[in-house]
Amino acid sequence: MSLFAMTFSLFLLMDAIGNVPIFLAILKEIDFKRQRYIIFRELLIALFIIVSFYFIGEYLLLLLKISQQAVLISGGMILFIIALKMIFPSGEKGFKWEGGKEPFLVPLAIPLVSGPAVLAAVMLYSHQQVTHWMALLAILLAWLATTVILVFSIHLKKLLGDRGLSACEKLTGLLLIMISVQMFLDGLKYVFST
Repeated sequence: MSLFAMTFSLFLLMDAIGNVPIFLAILKEIDFKRQRYIIFRELLIALFIIVSFYFIGEYLLLLLKISQQAVLISGGMILFIIALKMIFPSGEKGFKWEGGKEPFLVPLAIPLVSGPAVLAAVMLYSHQQVTHWMALLAILLAWLATTVILVFSIHLKKLLGDRGLSACEKLTGLLLIMISVQMFLDGLKYVFST
């Protein structure tokens, strides 16, 4: 897998565009300067979690005796469900937030940025024939792109508006569906070739 493909798929999985309205809704009653600090702090926590899962992923899979095929198929299924929810949203994204309360770890770092699909993907990369430096660079580049979008989320919402953000999220969902189907097919290919 190429660096671009890994970076792009991780960026899509982090769903920066789709998370803009949620981040803004959760932080709306907090001072603007404090908002930026919180976003950056939560993204650093998410990066630490993602990198940790990358390094422990292979050992965790070995400990639990989970094959690469199982990770590919289950990761593809999770991704497919997430992508469907992005294309056909049903109101809230599965949680409610008490206004004015400053978030820590949940829900911004987990599950919005470092959610199950991202963690499954990095665990999968840890099991593939890619160098650690390439995988870490892909994680860092995807994280940097996500950070830029979320730190400037207020300006992005003003620029694109609600309809523009919704259209971007649906496009991201469509790309994720293609990636998820490819992951699922790769998993099936491994199953039938052994």
